[in-house]
Amino acid sequence: KSMLFLGLLLVFLGLALPGTQGKVISRCEMVRILRRNGFEGFEGTTVADWMCLVNYESGYNTKAYNNNGPSRDYGIFQINSKYWCNDGKTAGSKNACHISCSQLLNDNIEDDIQCAKKIAREAHGLTPW
Repeated sequence: KSMLFLGLLLVFLGLALPGTQGKVISRCEMVRILRRNGFEGFEGTTVADWMCLVNYESGYNTKAYNNNGPSRDYGIFQINSKYWCNDGKTAGSKNACHISCSQLLNDNIEDDIQCAKKIAREAHGLTPW
């Protein structure tokens, strides 16, 4: 009996504690977000282009993280720490978006959107990805 109780308690605690996985935005909601934020036609791109990018880069996960060795990619758009954000770990970071990379790892993707648009604007499209 006590082992069963302990097992159920551990399962309950595992479900109750917040995980490191962020919000996974549905495809339909992501389309709405991109349209609402003017991504259709932005720097010659389409919402479909951005959907492909977000799907491939982060799987629509707001807390996606990838360690590339000398730099890291953060958030739903996988914004790189060498050029665009500051993670305090990347030598010679440019931080062109003037943002902490940790700000890209939450469910509020407004800052991610602003930085992604800056990247696309400066590169005239999606080539940095």
